[in-house]
Amino acid sequence: MKIACVGGGPASLYFSILMKLQDPSHEITVHERNPAGSTYGWGVTYWGGLLDKLRAGDPESALAVAENSVRWSDGVALVRDRRTVHHGDEGFGIGRRRLLDLLGERAASLGVRLEYEHEITATDPLPEADLVVAGDGVHSGVRERYADHFGSEIALGRNRYLWLGTTKVFDSFTFAFVETEHGWIWCYGYGFSADHSTCVIECSPETWTGLGLDRASEPDGLALLEKLFADLLDGHALIGRAQSDGSAQWLNFRTLTNRTWHRDNLVLLGDAAHTTHYSIGAGTTLALEDAISLADALRTHPELSPALAHYERERKSALLSIQSAARHSAQWYENLPRYISLPPPQMFALLGQRHSPLLPYVPPQLYYRIDRAAGQLEALRRLKRWLGPRLARTVQARSGR
Repeated sequence: MKIACVGGGPASLYFSILMKLQDPSHEITVHERNPAGSTYGWGVTYWGGLLDKLRAGDPESALAVAENSVRWSDGVALVRDRRTVHHGDEGFGIGRRRLLDLLGERAASLGVRLEYEHEITATDPLPEADLVVAGDGVHSGVRERYADHFGSEIALGRNRYLWLGTTKVFDSFTFAFVETEHGWIWCYGYGFSADHSTCVIECSPETWTGLGLDRASEPDGLALLEKLFADLLDGHALIGRAQSDGSAQWLNFRTLTNRTWHRDNLVLLGDAAHTTHYSIGAGTTLALEDAISLADALRTHPELSPALAHYERERKSALLSIQSAARHSAQWYENLPRYISLPPPQMFALLGQRHSPLLPYVPPQLYYRIDRAAGQLEALRRLKRWLGPRLARTVQARSGR
């Protein structure tokens, strides 16, 4: 089979690895618009379950990813001068550039052709291939040329966020909430190498404009953020990536869904097919799981059309609960004042429960007590799972009248 992957992100690279391992005679080319060794973003997160899947698909690249990742097992929440620690599941961080280098090196060693600085826009002809994989991200030019067919929909989040790096190395996944005269601003911080961490800064649009971050140049904005998060950073600098006009790259998160994921011999992969809010830390994992599912579907279905249909059904089904959790997680932060003044253990407990569809409709302290009881009584756990979606649908129906 001749395969062309448009976009050289983790999903396209890992898919090409899996397909070469299935059949070395596959002719596979990855077209990446950026130069080799350049990428956006800082570090990405994942959890132990992903490593198990990577080991099953390709032990060699899984070992390289594991050896180049940092690990943590605690979550820390900082609110004003209060510090709360939660001991949770083991998590991992790895630099996005390092991840791409590792997967690119492995793909090339198997005979995949990597064409850097080769952009395929919405007006360029698609590569001639038996299968074209659109892995070119949320702004996919390949997808946009058939937008009506794919039924793409994008919902913008309310809050503003900024993706930064820092030389401060966090040994736990850290949440830091700072109160200003214009409202709350907060940071998600996690290490991804021995000398760098990612800092994602988020705030409401009112706080963003009130602090002047909408008008500040990148150096001025970073200086203000370093002052606000001085206790968190311990004197370390924040590192940004300015736009061409010198402003900082503040964004509203774009939640993308598509009615269908394939058209003839063209199929969507990763962020070109779907996005989930960064606050659940699942974007890279979901993209790699897409690659695993697509490669498996092509292995088990000899005809292309049934294979792509199977892949779409499987991944859409797997994403339902994750996309719901991501929506509720984003909404938790959009309604932060509802939770931030709770006693620290309660606030952190509800931070961990932010994926729940029931939480927005129950007074926070009552929910905390119910959740504590549900941790001991299986009947209450079942009631909470049953009641949450029904209450959410009822409230949404009434609000739509």
